[in-house]
Amino acid sequence: MTNTKKIATRESYGNALVELGAEYKNLVVLDADLASATKTGMFKKAFPDRHIDCGIAECDMMGIAAGLSTCGAIPFASTFAMFAAGRAFEIVRNSIGYPHLNVKIGATHAGISVGEDGASHECNEDIALMRTIPGMTVIVPSDDVEAKAAVRAAVETEGPFYLRFGRFGVPVINDNPDYKFEIGKGVLLREGTDLTIVATGLCVSSALDAADKLAADGVSAEVINIHTIKPLDKELIAASAKKTGKVVTAEEHSIIGGLGGAVCEALSETCPVPVLRIGVKDVFGESGPAAELIKKYQLDGDGIYGQIKAWL
Repeated sequence: MTNTKKIATRESYGNALVELGAEYKNLVVLDADLASATKTGMFKKAFPDRHIDCGIAECDMMGIAAGLSTCGAIPFASTFAMFAAGRAFEIVRNSIGYPHLNVKIGATHAGISVGEDGASHECNEDIALMRTIPGMTVIVPSDDVEAKAAVRAAVETEGPFYLRFGRFGVPVINDNPDYKFEIGKGVLLREGTDLTIVATGLCVSSALDAADKLAADGVSAEVINIHTIKPLDKELIAASAKKTGKVVTAEEHSIIGGLGGAVCEALSETCPVPVLRIGVKDVFGESGPAAELIKKYQLDGDGIYGQIKAWL
């Protein structure tokens, strides 16, 4: 996929907000002094009266978003994943999750592909945190097309959402007329018989690359894109696991509590099979170019392929 067009999903987020802002006059965007990085600056330029810069006060921003939602607004609270899920967790839990308010959290710069921002900003724990909040929908889009569709779905669906976006450009893989986004429904990208690769976010395109390499070795890999971590498409995953007998999960997140954890929980109840969790292995990230970090942590096509081969 080296020649495929690449777009960072944070760019998709900014573009989607502008498009939807024209349709929904009650859509309001909040930011915590990061409008340029989160790309909500696009919305600020188009609709300055509906953009609120809360400064470096993420907890306050979540509280303001909660209040706005009770007045009929559809607020998008935007900042880096580390601050949205980490620093503001208690406010998100108690002021947004507990009363089940219609607040949308746009969390950008997630995972190790934050790169040069370093370990302190590379949030590999946010999916685990957010999916523990009752009623919270958690979505991790795989590309530009899916990111825009996810933002629209969040606007059109009542309740709290956590939308996870990346800083690094990823291949556009869903640019086809048959693509359909549905909350809680995975997408079967490739059929296989020997094992199932369940991937999310940045790792979906990597999983497709790995499947091509496995095919060259005579291994037939089924690939499923799980854009919605919660609610999880347990039926699709279980049906595939029953067919192939082996499952691999791939995510730009800790292997603890994220997609891998969610899949293992679901399969242990319905279809116990061996599972290999590919992701960040209980370590902090580090500073460096995003592409090199993805390669070092074995989240590119070669890395996922190599880990699967060793496991098999």
